[in-house]
Amino acid sequence: MNQQHEVRVALITGAARGIGKGIAASLLRAGWSVVLGDVDEAEGLLAAEELARLGTVEFVPLDVADEASVQAALEQIEGDFGRLDGLVNNAGLADPDSGPLGQLTLESWNRVLGVNLTGPFLVSRQCLGLLRDSGGAIVNIASTRALQSESNTEAYAASKGGLVALTHAMAVSLGPEVRVNAVSPGWIDTRPETVQASDPLRQIDHEQHAVGRVGQPEDVGELVAFLLSPAAAFITGQNIVADGGMSRQMIYRE
Repeated sequence: MNQQHEVRVALITGAARGIGKGIAASLLRAGWSVVLGDVDEAEGLLAAEELARLGTVEFVPLDVADEASVQAALEQIEGDFGRLDGLVNNAGLADPDSGPLGQLTLESWNRVLGVNLTGPFLVSRQCLGLLRDSGGAIVNIASTRALQSESNTEAYAASKGGLVALTHAMAVSLGPEVRVNAVSPGWIDTRPETVQASDPLRQIDHEQHAVGRVGQPEDVGELVAFLLSPAAAFITGQNIVADGGMSRQMIYRE
C-alpha cells in the first residue's frame, strides 16, 4: 500500500487562529496531515504557511453555515487526499455576550446558532461517507458555557449546549463506525504570543484556576489529538471539560 495513504487526515474548522490553530499544531506533531478550514481566507493561508514546518497542511475556504461552501470544501479534500480520518468542529462565533435578552434580535440569535450549531451539523453530515470508510472520529468544540453562564449570553450558551446534545446524539447514531465526542474549554488565552507577552493577564486570572494558570490553545489541542486517536477507542458520546478546574471551584467574592 502506498504509505502516503496511510497518513491520517483531519479537517479542523475555524482553524485560522486561536484554538483551531492550536489543535492543528497538536495534530501535526502527532503525525496527522491537516486541512485548515476557515471563512477568513487570508488568515487561513498564513496559518497554513506557518504550520507547514510541522507537516502536511492544506487550507480550504469554508463557511460552515453555508451548505454549498461545506460541500465544495469536502469535494476538495476528497480530491486532494482521498480520505478523512478526523473532523474537529471548532468554527464558531466566539463572543458570548449578545446583550440583554429583551434586546436580542432573532437575526442575531439565528446567526449564532447558524454558525455554532448548524455549522457542525452541516460539516459532520458532509463528512460522513469518508469518516465511515476510515472508521474515523469527530470532536466538537463546545464550551463550559454549555454548563454555566454569565448574564446576557443566551444565544451562545444555547448553541454550545445544543452542540453537547448533538454530540451524544451523533455518537449513538453513528456508532460503532464513527466515534463522536465534545471538548468544553474554559478560559483559553487565544491571543498571539507577542500580545500575551506585551499585555500579560493578571496574576489573579491565573490563580483562580486550580492548575494555577489560564489555558492555551495547545491544551485543547492535545486533548483533541487523544480523542481522535486509537487510544480513545472506548470513548464516545462524552463531553470532556478542559478548564483548569475553574468550574469545580466555589468562588465567593469578599
